[in-house]
Amino acid sequence: MQNSVVQWLEQTARKFPERTAYADENRRYTWAELRRTALSIAAHIEAAMPDRKQPIGIYMETSADMLAVYMGVAYSGNFYSPIAIDMPAVRAKKIVETLHSALFITTRALSERIGAGKSVDYNGKVLCFEDITRDDVSDEKAREYADRILDTDLLYVLFTSGSTGTPKGVAITHRSIIDLIDWEAEEYSITENDSFGNQSPFYFDNSVPGVFLAVKTGAALYVIPEVLFSQPVKLLQYLQDKRITSISWVPSAMIMVSALKALPKVDLSDTLKRVLLCGEVMPTKHLNVWRKYLPNVQYTNFYGPTEITYACTYYIVDREFNDDEPLPIGKPMRNTEILVLDEQDRLVTEPEQVGELCVRGSSLAVGYYNNPEKTAAAFVQNPLQTAYEEKIYRTGDLVKYNERHEIIYLSRKDFQIKHLGHRIELGEIETAVSSLEEISMCCCLYDDKRSKIVLFLEQEMSRSEINRRLRDLLPDYMLPGKVICVDKLPLNANGKIDRVALRQEYIG
Repeated sequence: MQNSVVQWLEQTARKFPERTAYADENRRYTWAELRRTALSIAAHIEAAMPDRKQPIGIYMETSADMLAVYMGVAYSGNFYSPIAIDMPAVRAKKIVETLHSALFITTRALSERIGAGKSVDYNGKVLCFEDITRDDVSDEKAREYADRILDTDLLYVLFTSGSTGTPKGVAITHRSIIDLIDWEAEEYSITENDSFGNQSPFYFDNSVPGVFLAVKTGAALYVIPEVLFSQPVKLLQYLQDKRITSISWVPSAMIMVSALKALPKVDLSDTLKRVLLCGEVMPTKHLNVWRKYLPNVQYTNFYGPTEITYACTYYIVDREFNDDEPLPIGKPMRNTEILVLDEQDRLVTEPEQVGELCVRGSSLAVGYYNNPEKTAAAFVQNPLQTAYEEKIYRTGDLVKYNERHEIIYLSRKDFQIKHLGHRIELGEIETAVSSLEEISMCCCLYDDKRSKIVLFLEQEMSRSEINRRLRDLLPDYMLPGKVICVDKLPLNANGKIDRVALRQEYIG
């Protein structure tokens, strides 16, 4: 029985010691080097703090070294929690206060930012990555590290913003990752001959599949330089040069490539096999551009918040869609059950009925770290089963089934508005706007004070013009009451549209 992710590293390092494990612009780890480095890190952690099952803060740039630290923390029997190096000090302070970490791992250059009143307001022990000696750790010690971990132990805590902007630490166990990665490796036939092109920062759950699929299978993971995500042709050339077979990117990265017409300029037909979409709604129009130029790639639309590890439903794109059709989020992943519940907690099974998507299975987080109140509100007893304890996670997302019994995402519960006597999903308006030829990205918010639907665009287009175009797609009561054109929609650190920032600046 597998009880931890480090058992994958033990096996992979034996099978493929000299193959590339993780690589970035400055550093390449083989699997043997990664194992040796991770075990050395674990030994240093053990010397610094003998108590196990403790949170260890990570304050490093997105890099191959950061992943070596993640694996070292896992070997040590503790769990990691990353803080972005560009995170506002106020937010970082809240995270530090929640974690009560006994140790932070960072680099010498970044260590100057850690301390009382600094970017990371923390006064505990700090270990610099450069000071970790690469001592050989015996196989016996490695087995001891691996054997003492339970699959119910935490592997990491990732902090999400939450609807109020207060960080919530989502606590994920080894079992949840094992459950996800075993399924995904089998479903997509991942082998040591594959390679992943990582787009997301390692404090974002969209990075999770590539990181651990590599460890399980011996595939390589390349950390794509961030600067390339503003240079789409060079980005695709990078994928070509590194022979990247799989990417798991947020839609904004995909849109940038298609909107700037980079796909016909670089031939990836013999390289790229899989495109995994997750993190936000992918406008069908832009996916259709990718499918036009790379028709033999397997495209999958994943859905899931951080609280269910990474994803709980998936849809392998198997048919044509019009630009104004929403992509399904599909069906449950293995060992996962989806419950769509109406406002009276009755099970929704018929097409077109709207309900909240709820999840049960091994993918669920154990809750929010040091936050029992928020945990109790979101991770609740299954209302359909009262004989014994059975937790479900209430996502707050509204969905429906289509006529094929595929799940269609509509919007956040708090994106559902009551306007002119009608219940409206803002996501439905965004899907319609995104289908228009000129539109690359858009966002809808509701101005409660003025009872107006506010549409944000990156293109110059008047309200009268866009509403004229939308009348064939939406009823009049769903047409925007105000259109605001901006040079660029703000994105948060995870690459999603920053709706909070838009509301604060333009609506109040």
